[in-house]
Amino acid sequence: MLAKKRVKDKLIIGIESTCDETSIALVKNGTDVIYELTLSQVKKHAKFGGVVPELAAREHIKNFKYLGNKFFVKIKDSLDDVTAIAVAAKIGLPPAVSVGEAYATGISKALNKPLIKINHVLAHIWGVWVDPEFIVKPDFPFLGLIVSGGHTILAKFTSPTEYKILGQTVDDAAGETFDKVARVLELGYPGGPVIEQIARTGDEFAYKFPVPLKDSDDYNFSFSGLKTAVRYFIEKNKHMVPGYMLKYFKADVAASFQYAILSALVNKVKKAIDDTGIKTVVIGGGVAANQRLVDLLAQSTNGVALYVPHLKYTGDNAALIAGYAYNFV
Repeated sequence: MLAKKRVKDKLIIGIESTCDETSIALVKNGTDVIYELTLSQVKKHAKFGGVVPELAAREHIKNFKYLGNKFFVKIKDSLDDVTAIAVAAKIGLPPAVSVGEAYATGISKALNKPLIKINHVLAHIWGVWVDPEFIVKPDFPFLGLIVSGGHTILAKFTSPTEYKILGQTVDDAAGETFDKVARVLELGYPGGPVIEQIARTGDEFAYKFPVPLKDSDDYNFSFSGLKTAVRYFIEKNKHMVPGYMLKYFKADVAASFQYAILSALVNKVKKAIDDTGIKTVVIGGGVAANQRLVDLLAQSTNGVALYVPHLKYTGDNAALIAGYAYNFV
């Protein structure tokens, strides 16, 4: 009997610098993270209440020098076997993206390996593939909900590279809205984690904020109106709250706002499930780390297979870039 021919492993180096994470990773066959290094700039941008593109770019230059020295020493024995270099390109903060593209281009030329430019928004959906705790991966087709600081997209994926966007935000992204409401509540940055934390001590039914596009017949999202409603409510009522009650007021507002914005996300996912009949949902992006979102989706979608990566693979990470790039080599 003839022995089966062994398929050569595909090793891809990923580069990520689209926002405030600098990341390098080596991934085998799209799922096996061999080595990954990531540095966050969150603390450097927190005092500004958001990411400053030019500052992010300067930090990426320094971080790639530091991370690259460690990374390439660690993987030196695998360099000859590298298949390609993948980089998060085009979409993101332009000054930050350009640093990663330039760095990846240099690596590509030095190693004489092809360069693959990846849409990092779509790569967010690959979180459950590189997350080692997901032994069983999602089947196609599935509905993909990508929710991050800059993007909110609901899409139907029929393969890793074939998809149809069903709906997306027409104004602010979900993560961006969390940041802006957190700023009004004087909770700090990034907004998503701080609002989720304080909301745990609040009553999500204390105040009734509008659920955006609740009755619309499409899959689009809109969060600008909700953001404005919450801001006006805070400005109108905050001065009437006694000082000793202010933390409770903030907790209730945070919880009520979070419930409204997450309900908008859940409503569109439920509609897409009903309309398409697809019973598998994959979530990616920074807002996917919100446990209340996961709980609401689980409660509202009985019989649906729900895939949500762990915290490490919800944010910007080069392992997602290298893993997703496997589908293009």
